Parts: sequence; C-alpha cells; structure tokens
Amino acid sequence: MDTKFFRKLGRSVSSLGLGTWRMGEDRSMDDASVAALKRGVELGATMIDTAEMYANGRAEELVGRAIKGFNRDELFIVTKVWPTNASYEGVLKAARRSMDRLGTFIDLYLLHWPSSFPICETMRAMEELVNRGMVKHIGLSNFNVESIEEARACLKKTDIAAVQNRFSPAYRKDYADVIPYAQREGMLYMAYTPIEKGALSGNRLLKRIGEKYGKTPIQVALNWLICIEPVVPIPKASRMEHVDENVGSMGWRLSSEDFTEILNRL
Repeated sequence: MDTKFFRKLGRSVSSLGLGTWRMGEDRSMDDASVAALKRGVELGATMIDTAEMYANGRAEELVGRAIKGFNRDELFIVTKVWPTNASYEGVLKAARRSMDRLGTFIDLYLLHWPSSFPICETMRAMEELVNRGMVKHIGLSNFNVESIEEARACLKKTDIAAVQNRFSPAYRKDYADVIPYAQREGMLYMAYTPIEKGALSGNRLLKRIGEKYGKTPIQVALNWLICIEPVVPIPKASRMEHVDENVGSMGWRLSSEDFTEILNRL
C-alpha cells in the first residue's frame, strides 16, 4: 500500500485521500457516493475527508455508511468544525454531532477556517476533545504559518498534527512556506482542490508527461503532489470512474526531471 508516515500523527496514512465536498446535496446520488467511497477504501485510499458544513452534515452520514464493514484501525477519518461553532462549548457540541453522524470517533478534527472566536478558546476545546478520546488528533484548515504558530502556542498537552489548505500543481501558494513548515514539524499537509476541479485534465504538459508513464493528466497531477513529502491530496470521490482514475496516481513516482518540469512550466 502507498502510505506516508507522519511524526505528529505517530502513524502512516494513505498517500491519497478521498474528498466529500458537495456529497449529500443530491439525495439521488447517495448510493453512488457511498459506493465510490467504498471503492476508494478498497483500492487503498483509506483517508476520508469531510466536514460538518458539507450538505449540512449529510456528507458525514454518507461517510458513516461507507466505512461500515472495514477495519476501523486502517481508516483515517477527518472532519471539520465550522467557524461559527468555534467557541469552547460550540466545538464540543459540534464534534459530538459529527461523531454521531459518522458513527465513530474522529481521527483528525480541523478548524475549517479562522473564526471570530479567540483561537486559544477554540484550541482549549480541541484539546479537551483529545482528552475525552473523542478525537485522536487536531489541526487547522486555511491557515498560514503565522496563524498555525499562534494556535500551537495555545496548546498545553497536544499539538497541531495537520494542516489542510488549497494546493495543486497550478496553485502553489503554500509551496515556499506552509509546506516546508509542515515537513519540518512532522505534520500532515492535506491538499484540497488538488486537480482544480478537473481543469488539469486538459493540460498539455501533464498529458505529454503522462504518456511516458501510461498515466492520465489527472494521475500525473496527483502524483506530483504525492511526490512532495508532507502532502496528501484529497480529490473529490463521488463517482466510481473518478475514484479509479484518482487511485491510479498511487504506487509509482514521477522522475525528478518530470517533477521539476511541472514545477517550472505549469
């Protein structure tokens, strides 16, 4: 299995995750979404990313359905608290609701965006969730290095284990700062919108490089991300054929020359 070890997690996770944004909005697609998630897990993408705000919690419910029957210890379930729930009590209640929808504990719980509540209040609640065993690890989404450091300074017994930000071969805002920081600190870096909502599928450079490996432009784009040590891309996984294609980005690596060409020319 294609995995990466992270010091702050104390464990390995799959090199590719399954995203669930907008999953659950169209109820007629529920069964297909659950089947796609199951397929991804079966193929080795055992990290699933969701959030309480995705379809008002319905995405979490679908994840809960999809993971039934799998060895829970082999899965890594990530969900997020919305900023309006980021008060001390709000975080505790939101996490309980998410657990109820998922039907299990949470491996990684993220603050979805910076909020209007004092960061130390939110972090105190996140730490309490770890103390209670509801959550194994905590992290942040859409935060820069300065904000991550500010949140870490609030913590007494635990630490920020992961960051989830937007990152792709075409959107590399974090390449010079947040990603090296995560790598140095042993944190997981989860890349959302990693294939720019499918827009990279028509990229000529990715297509040309993919032909050398027998891979699609999407698989090349995702593999480029996987090649960066702390990065785990989390493309959306709502259709079986997309899951199959996405998972085909694992189990191999671009040459350093091809990686650099994408870095310099895309």
